Amino acid sequence: MKVKDFDYELPESLIAKYPSVPRHSARLMVLDRNSQSIKHDNFWNLPEYLKEGDLLVFNNTKVIPARLYGRKPTGGRVEVVLTDYIKPDLWKALVGGKKIRKGLRIEIAHDFGVEVLEHIEEGKFLVRLLGEEPLKLIDRYGHIPIPPYLRREEERIDREYYQTVFAEEEGAVASPTASLHFSEELLKKLESRGIGSAFITLHISYGTFKPVKTENVEEHVIEPEYVKVPEDTVDKIREARERGRKVVAVGTTTVRALETNPFKSYEGWTELYIYPGYEFKVVDALITNFHLPRSSLLFLVSAFAGREFLLKAYREAVSKKYRFYSYGDGMLIL
Repeated sequence: MKVKDFDYELPESLIAKYPSVPRHSARLMVLDRNSQSIKHDNFWNLPEYLKEGDLLVFNNTKVIPARLYGRKPTGGRVEVVLTDYIKPDLWKALVGGKKIRKGLRIEIAHDFGVEVLEHIEEGKFLVRLLGEEPLKLIDRYGHIPIPPYLRREEERIDREYYQTVFAEEEGAVASPTASLHFSEELLKKLESRGIGSAFITLHISYGTFKPVKTENVEEHVIEPEYVKVPEDTVDKIREARERGRKVVAVGTTTVRALETNPFKSYEGWTELYIYPGYEFKVVDALITNFHLPRSSLLFLVSAFAGREFLLKAYREAVSKKYRFYSYGDGMLIL
């Protein structure tokens, strides 16, 4: 498959620069794979498309303020963007500046620093965070690494709205954006309809923004990301399936977590790369946002919905002026 076959035209004016407020006020496009039909609605009405006993599975990862600004011992300024979680004090990171080498210590604050341990590839290093309780120090001194295509700096609204309302497990450097549409009010509405919920954790790395540079889809490589699928989530999935109900993955990261080790609890790393031709084993329905052209996320959603049907839906979304990308509108694929 050619990467160029997953392209579409998008006016820059349709890239959502700011979130919908309230969260559930975003628009919702509903795709039915059986009838090949497309409906247009509001995210608040999501429960109308689900049944009692259906199970929504969310990613409860928490975005950390992964952009750090510091100085070298010489006084030179350095920007460190944490990209891949390994453990709380050990990360892969993009380090900007001249003469970045092994052993360099960068001061972020009087009680917080970064030590460069190893060069990985151009601009990317293995680093250790220096200080007590590194995740708290990141939260205190860091800045939210909002997606580069927003073409603006972090603002106060991002601290709240680039985080899900159920974010719990710290370690992501990008948000599971399909979940940003879920407000406390919508979650209560879903619960009142008997629609269940469960959680996985997948710490999204900076690789989610990594452009596909290969000519063929199959040649692209996904960077490993930490994932945890608890036993109680697996139990809920089995129960829903036994009752003939749908397992609805909220977001592409949830899909990858559930499909990495199907119907089993799991903690470790996933490099699962899903593109057309993949046979889904766990996921029956998908809630997702509108993704970048030629991206691995678009490949995954195309695998689930069918490339031609999905691109038809994207063209319709453009014509109806849906909002795209992280802060954009949502899609439910049944």
